[in-house]
Amino acid sequence: MENYIVSARKYRPQTFESVVGQQALTQTLQNAIRQNHLAHAYLFCGPRGVGKTTCARIFAKTINCLNPQNGFDACNECESCKAFNEQRSFNIHELDAASNNSVEDIRSLIDQVRIPPQIGKYSVYIIDEVHMLSAGAFNALLKTLEEPPSYAIFILATTEKHKVLPTILSRCQVYDFNRITVPDTIAYLQSVAIKEGITVSEEALNVVAQKADGGMRDALSIFDQLVAFCGNNISYERTIEVLNVLSADYYFSLVEHTIRHDVPQALLLFNDVLNHGFDAAHFVTGFAQHLRDVLVSKDVQTLPLLETSEAIKQRYATQAQQCSPIWLFQALDILNTCDINYRTARNKRLTVELALVKLCQLGVNQTVPPLPTNPVNTKVAAKEDVKQPTQPVTQPVATPKVDAAVPVAPDATEKPVMPSIPKMPKISLGVGPKLASGPAGTSADTAINPQQPKEEANRPFTADQLKDAWVGLATTHKEELRLKELIENYSPTLIDHHTAEIQMPNPWQMTEMRKALPHLLSQLRLALHNDHLNIQLVQAEYNQVQMAFTAEEKFAVMAEQNPTLTQLKEQLDLQID
Repeated sequence: MENYIVSARKYRPQTFESVVGQQALTQTLQNAIRQNHLAHAYLFCGPRGVGKTTCARIFAKTINCLNPQNGFDACNECESCKAFNEQRSFNIHELDAASNNSVEDIRSLIDQVRIPPQIGKYSVYIIDEVHMLSAGAFNALLKTLEEPPSYAIFILATTEKHKVLPTILSRCQVYDFNRITVPDTIAYLQSVAIKEGITVSEEALNVVAQKADGGMRDALSIFDQLVAFCGNNISYERTIEVLNVLSADYYFSLVEHTIRHDVPQALLLFNDVLNHGFDAAHFVTGFAQHLRDVLVSKDVQTLPLLETSEAIKQRYATQAQQCSPIWLFQALDILNTCDINYRTARNKRLTVELALVKLCQLGVNQTVPPLPTNPVNTKVAAKEDVKQPTQPVTQPVATPKVDAAVPVAPDATEKPVMPSIPKMPKISLGVGPKLASGPAGTSADTAINPQQPKEEANRPFTADQLKDAWVGLATTHKEELRLKELIENYSPTLIDHHTAEIQMPNPWQMTEMRKALPHLLSQLRLALHNDHLNIQLVQAEYNQVQMAFTAEEKFAVMAEQNPTLTQLKEQLDLQID
């Protein structure tokens, strides 16, 4: 029986051209080999499963090839290449820093560096997970990493670049590996499936690529798992079953339910998701991701942000035409709020259901209908009748027109109706008894009566009336403490018949008063019945008294008040401490 080899090892790239998704980095390494511009230390960093160790091995194999093809490809026929392919090469040394992270391990590595290669030109030392080295191990490696022998090349690989000491980074050429995109992963898995004679749908490979999250090793491992479960025919339905992935059909259906404002169907779909064993938080985040994909599918410019196959893109584009951008923005905001509140909610299911109800209510016309106007013969009930229980509302019956001059007798059998409240007229700001009364022979009640003629808009006023009106503004703005304090401390001074000025002591108070002045001026004009009133803000001279803090400053102030102190200090030869 032939030994089984997992796809991640069986289909590990052997040349730079077969590395997926890292074309810029592989091209740089090829040019360095062709031009013989090799550095003594490299740092390969990036996510897991993107080809860091693979590129390090290909690089080590290529620079030791005795007959390179095209200047940068290994021939696979020389003794060095055969030794590398059979895993018996003494020119390549791999060290796992996760389990060999002590100073003694690095000293042992340094001792190996002193031995030159037997076959080939270079001894390559590949250190995986280099960020796991201790601080002492890093320091032990510094000198050798900076000035190694001419035949020694170090390749450090890590998934956490930020944990590597800056002194190590400064001694290496840093290569940042990218995440492998979903289309690249799908294309590579399709090539593997063809070589293995396996039929697989593009939707299933899309699920595998999304699950792998940019790592080719994870994608190949998931692919092997699907082959073990499904055999040589992998379908989308069986893929989501074995991977326990929530089908995208749920999300597409839920969007249709919310657009149709179908609350019952949306809640039933969510209940079906829970019955299949999926977590509600996973459902919320997945639905938010789905709406995000729908949003980026609405515009051709943002379509590259959708990392999926072409068949799935068409499905997203179709649904994007049914959703308006405003609806998508509001829906994403609701789901984001639900995701934040989900962690602290006691009734987590209710939190998600409320979010679904809000989604279904988006776009529903929620305008309140206007209240019916009261008929002419509205009856006013007595106080004791108001306490009676409300009778059921009946359809109004048309009544003959009644003359308003003829009083209508109240009907005890009719339902009491509350009278409509008349709209109150605007009352001018109360500024004391002088402004409360109107012209001669009128009272305050007459001044606010809406049936009285409009008063004169340019009524003359005195300085006392202006002062009283200004003081009245403090009571109007008693909730605004800063503004109330400004009104109480600084009052306007009348210059002529229509102009007043306010002296402000410092720029900060000037700015605050300037912000509030338009509103205050409108209130003053209303209270004084003068639309021509104008107030000017004047910056007063601000003289800051110089305070004496040091001993010399205090003595200078005392000597200015009493000059004999200076003579006493000179005669006694005193020093100021």
